[in-house]
Amino acid sequence: AMADPCSFASPSCCLTRHLYLRCRADFGARALRGTAAFTTRAEREALRCLVLDTKDLQVFKVTVNGQDAKFVFGEKHSFKGTPLEITLPFELRRGQEAIVEISFESSPMSSALQWFSPEQTSGKKHPFLFSQCQATHCRAIFPCQDTPAVKLTYYAEVSVPKELVALMSANRDGEMPDPEDSSRKIYCFSQNVPIPCYLIALVVGALESRKIGPRTLVWAEKELVDKSAYEFAEAEAMLKTAEDLAGPYVWGQYDLLVLPPSFPYGGMENPCLTFVTPTLLAGDRSLSNVIAHEISHSWTGNLVTNKTWEHFWLNEGHTVYLERRIGGRLFGEQFRHFKALGGWRELQNTINTLGDKNPVTNLVPNLSEVDPDEAYSSVPYEKGFALLFYLEQLLGGPDVFIGFLRAYIQQFAYKSIVTEDWKKFLYSYFKDKVDVLDKVDWNSWFYAPGMPPVKPTYDMTLANACVALSQRWIKAKESDLGSFSSADLKDMSSHQLIEFLALLLLEAPLPVSHVQRMQQVYDFNAIHNSEIRFRWLRLCLKSRWEEAIPLALKMATDQGRMKFTRPLFRDLYSFDKSRDLAVKAFLEHRASMHPVTSMLVGKDLNQDQ
Repeated sequence: AMADPCSFASPSCCLTRHLYLRCRADFGARALRGTAAFTTRAEREALRCLVLDTKDLQVFKVTVNGQDAKFVFGEKHSFKGTPLEITLPFELRRGQEAIVEISFESSPMSSALQWFSPEQTSGKKHPFLFSQCQATHCRAIFPCQDTPAVKLTYYAEVSVPKELVALMSANRDGEMPDPEDSSRKIYCFSQNVPIPCYLIALVVGALESRKIGPRTLVWAEKELVDKSAYEFAEAEAMLKTAEDLAGPYVWGQYDLLVLPPSFPYGGMENPCLTFVTPTLLAGDRSLSNVIAHEISHSWTGNLVTNKTWEHFWLNEGHTVYLERRIGGRLFGEQFRHFKALGGWRELQNTINTLGDKNPVTNLVPNLSEVDPDEAYSSVPYEKGFALLFYLEQLLGGPDVFIGFLRAYIQQFAYKSIVTEDWKKFLYSYFKDKVDVLDKVDWNSWFYAPGMPPVKPTYDMTLANACVALSQRWIKAKESDLGSFSSADLKDMSSHQLIEFLALLLLEAPLPVSHVQRMQQVYDFNAIHNSEIRFRWLRLCLKSRWEEAIPLALKMATDQGRMKFTRPLFRDLYSFDKSRDLAVKAFLEHRASMHPVTSMLVGKDLNQDQ
């Protein structure tokens, strides 16, 4: 088996198959403490030792089938953490199981957890906690085989202050008073579908719920719960469409949780409970493609999983493909092509930023000694999607290709795979079209940096208006600025406004007079749709318009979605007039930022300690 460069665990020796987690969230100490009991199976003869991943953890005791076991920490690695080497008190035969129970405590600085004081929440009365384990942070909560090559089921009992609610990436399995502390209660959870441990997730807070579908509750703090219920009302229609495209939904419940603004991603596909950023709350459901994306992960990612993070495109490329197929079903094929073309432009933008010789722009990068958080970008999403969209066009269109996708999911469900497994299955499914497949430049698609070797074909119907308007602005002289008016936008959707701004961002900066005029006629400053505002503020900063500086600083710090926060901070840092302000704002907000965001923005601004 190929080793996972991001993990110390060795799944070829033994496998953790089930986890029984008992823990308590201590808001005073900002620590999660408890026991993790793994049902472990020996994968080779005469097994005497077991290595688990840990990061900034304390371990107090290890037992194997109730007998004390010796354990020692190995050498600490800069981002992978520290291997925990456990010596079994007896030998295990191949195929034999034992229960390895570890008493642990997380650090207040855990990279997997963000703890909030009451004043940092919407309600201001109660503390809050959430986890984000993808890619390699589960090891910063409890010791585990922190590699997507290993899947396990889990059962958890979590003790929290009784006025709070705990939720996990699992089915809710009841609650009871904590027998050890009358001020607390214990919530129980069970996940009976085997998952990689990056999908283990926990949230604790003053959460309320609204039912928005037969299998869907939306959870949020009370201030946002009604707005969220409205925004995500399409979830059931998207789930039904996804089942029609990909096969039955095996997870039972599909709940949504709206997190505090510092949540670092647009969404996280935690099973049974998708986590989402509040920046999706545009008021008009226009950013619901993120929900379609997270729903799609219930098949691609959560059922069929990348074996190592080098094959992350298998998770994300297929998920973007399904997300856009759902969009096509709900809003039409022209809309799917419009979103697909937007993805190609997003890829161009990413490659402009990272550089077209940068090895992290490979579809399948080498992550040996690379922190997956630092390698993260739109490449696995959009280069992965572009490959699938290109293959769809090559192999007979959307109806033919969805047959392949459904068969692929069926073939590899509950497994973890690499790119070669995917490619072999593609060839066997399309065995009558091997001549066509052999013309694909696989080596460039997988292993060359920069833009893909071929660009798919896109229907331009909805994109033409965006292209035409962006070209008018690019070509406009000072004397032409009077020809623009608010009427330019009257037939454009918010999706098209995003695309119009994205097109301008791919070009040389506009003169400052142009962005000033754009504000005068379009009043983009008044738009609070996060995707529009983000691109508009970047456009202003690139044109060196000083009036945008306070607005950009505010957006970069009012929320912490890395897609927005990192580029805004980078643009502020590269504008001489705002560089010092950007550093000052970062240093002021660093303590209340998500740990991964603060680490990455720190590197972007050359502030890493």
